[in-house]
Amino acid sequence: MEGMDPPANQKVLKPVLLAFIAVLFVKLFVADLMITQGRSMLPTLRPGSVLVVNKAAYGFRLPLLGMYLLRWSVPRSGDLVVFYTPLGERAVKRCFYVNDGGAFFALGDNDLESFDSRSYGLIPVDHILGKVVAVK
Repeated sequence: MEGMDPPANQKVLKPVLLAFIAVLFVKLFVADLMITQGRSMLPTLRPGSVLVVNKAAYGFRLPLLGMYLLRWSVPRSGDLVVFYTPLGERAVKRCFYVNDGGAFFALGDNDLESFDSRSYGLIPVDHILGKVVAVK
């Protein structure tokens, strides 16, 4: 039976599976899209803004363990970062870096409506999911 082609469904399955793995890798480790909610970052970000988040901006983060395996950069003051709050919620705020290297102060641009580090304190750098690189 040499020279016989594999069934058509096997010809399709392999590229689809490889594409799925590639997309999953990019979403987990390289880049992601996020839609904003709330008014804490007005006027910079409006509710419903679509953000492009560079997950590799500061290093290689292991999503399931919630820590960086390899870090090649740290956030700079003024960066917009996506991170997990102490309550376990994803948030986007402006980063103000603290000199100890292990934490940052997160502030919303809308002082009156922002739940941020003024309420919950410093955020460990390992909680950063990525840096906002584009807003649409």
